[in-house]
Amino acid sequence: MYAFDIATDISGTELYDELVKAADALTAGEPDGIANMANIAALLWQYLPDLNWAGFYRMVGDELVLGPFQGKAACIRIPLDKGVCGAAARTGTTQLVEDVHAFPGHIACDAASRSELVVPVTRDGAVIAVIDLDSPLPGRFAQVDASGVERLAGLLSSRL
Repeated sequence: MYAFDIATDISGTELYDELVKAADALTAGEPDGIANMANIAALLWQYLPDLNWAGFYRMVGDELVLGPFQGKAACIRIPLDKGVCGAAARTGTTQLVEDVHAFPGHIACDAASRSELVVPVTRDGAVIAVIDLDSPLPGRFAQVDASGVERLAGLLSSRL
């Protein structure tokens, strides 16, 4: 069993340093990618404030398919030409969206979501999944969040 003592009064780079360490401990030596995604989704949900959804979409063929997550039931399949997740997977770049309602083609799985951060997880130059974080607060995510989740995606690239 894993017990993490991540302080709730830290933020920014320090918080992501702790999250990446915890993620490393949770996934080291575990070959099952679904199990690793499930634990990381739970970790993000527990330690990142002001989220209403945290989880993964997996690249299956030419679309994203829902993976392990925390939050309300979600869209199961996302074409690469739709939504913030589709844009991240299609371009292979992080999408930090302050107002999802202003994002062309946004998919409203949860009408309460106002901002979103989606980071691709790549292996050998190909997107294998995306980490998706949603918040009911507009402008919830900043560059420090994007950089922190990108570090997490780098760690996970060989563990999913």
